[in-house]
Amino acid sequence: MKLTELFAKDKPTLSFEVFPPKTSDLYEKVEQATLDIAKLNPDYMSVTYGAGGGTSEYTVSIAKDIETTYGVPTLAHLTCVSSSKETVHSQLKKLRAEGIENILALRGDIPKEGNHSTDYKYASELIREIVDFGGFCIGGACYPEGHLESESLDADIVNIGKKVEAGCSFLTTQMFFNNDILYSYIDKLHRKGIFVPIVAGIMPITNARQIMRSCELSGTVLPKRFIKIAERYGDNPAAMKQAGIAYATEQIIDLYASGIKNVHVYSMNKPDVAAEIQRNLSEIIRN
Repeated sequence: MKLTELFAKDKPTLSFEVFPPKTSDLYEKVEQATLDIAKLNPDYMSVTYGAGGGTSEYTVSIAKDIETTYGVPTLAHLTCVSSSKETVHSQLKKLRAEGIENILALRGDIPKEGNHSTDYKYASELIREIVDFGGFCIGGACYPEGHLESESLDADIVNIGKKVEAGCSFLTTQMFFNNDILYSYIDKLHRKGIFVPIVAGIMPITNARQIMRSCELSGTVLPKRFIKIAERYGDNPAAMKQAGIAYATEQIIDLYASGIKNVHVYSMNKPDVAAEIQRNLSEIIRN
């Protein structure tokens, strides 16, 4: 199923993200975790590509296993900053051969060391390449607090518009922890004529130190309320996990109640976290 068909339905969606192993010896463990999440029968699952495309082979095989074993639609990530056009076309052929219909087209992080491709500079260029290849439903990333490399949020929204013009059919947000930031962002998108479906990306925090570092790198702002939670429970893994799931659940409930239909949970290959969030929303997502 192409995700645009799913988003067109008048019902809330809940999906989860998983990531492939970095090395082959971890494949079975990661595959089992992803299949355990697939057993929850989410509306779809996304499978990341890995820095520099290093896990691209696993991305395709895991996405195929999810769809084949459990019939869950998948969204395969594809990055271009470290890929030549030949590499991108090879990956597209593999995805098509395995029946994967949905791609999240990303530039990817520019590597600090080593070579990176000069064939693509922006995600919009990758999107055009996929459109020309044909047959895929294409999503892109967006940044409610602005991309770190953009001079301003308004400038970043101009770039988002270029993605949509290139053929991006929906947008998935970077993680955020204050829903008001998303609501304001969507208003800004609409004022610029961008009306594709927005999928809200939610990160349940189960490791306080890790998320603090991640937010520093991404520019994501942590509300004072959340910082207090992390400071109080960060040294107690079980308590932090429970508090993080509760915080994410509260965010999602508010999103649905405010008219945001599509929520994507960055579940970090943790079936227990995904299951708990789904259980907390069991009646809500039926409506």
